[in-house]
Amino acid sequence: MHIDHTTLLLMVLLTGMLAACGQQTRQKKSKADYCLLPDSVELQPGDVVFRRGEGFTSQVVLVADREGNYSHTGIVVDSCGQRLICHAVPGEPDFEGDPDRVKADRPERFFSTEFTTIGEVCRPQDSVVAQRAAKVAWQAYQRHTLFDHDYDDLDTTRLYCTELVAYAFSRAGVDIVEGRGHHINLPTMQTDCVFPSDIHESEFLKPLIQF
Repeated sequence: MHIDHTTLLLMVLLTGMLAACGQQTRQKKSKADYCLLPDSVELQPGDVVFRRGEGFTSQVVLVADREGNYSHTGIVVDSCGQRLICHAVPGEPDFEGDPDRVKADRPERFFSTEFTTIGEVCRPQDSVVAQRAAKVAWQAYQRHTLFDHDYDDLDTTRLYCTELVAYAFSRAGVDIVEGRGHHINLPTMQTDCVFPSDIHESEFLKPLIQF
């Protein structure tokens, strides 16, 4: 799928501003922020989660990914019995000097209204594959894998959000992208990348809950 030149140029120009935008978002955090994920939902390792935000970064993704409702995705992992969400994200540092990287956040943070307006949880149809994918994602977090600002699917030493999810399931034996993707063709960037909608449309995933 070809993305409009103007849209992609905007994405490239804004890349260097993502960290600053993320810091501004954190500064605006309100005491009223709360988790949108219903308490009744029991996340399982390998669940693929989606969220949509109102921030600058989210709007850029949504403009480019015209078929999608979400701007970010991650995968649920197990850490000593605690459910965390592994996701590769720019502009959400945990401390000063924290680089853009693969993170492991509590669901309460990932789905906080600080970052989320709507969300969804999808469950893989094969729990064994799901657990394998979760382990791959957890390993990427433990390696301190940096965020892939080049959006290069051929280089898995760095990962962007959808690339992390696709990579985890690929290592687990399932092509969750199923041939979908978007081609970026700009003087400053020429590559193929995956958007949240490309993963959301996977026949391997079953929608569990939208909120």
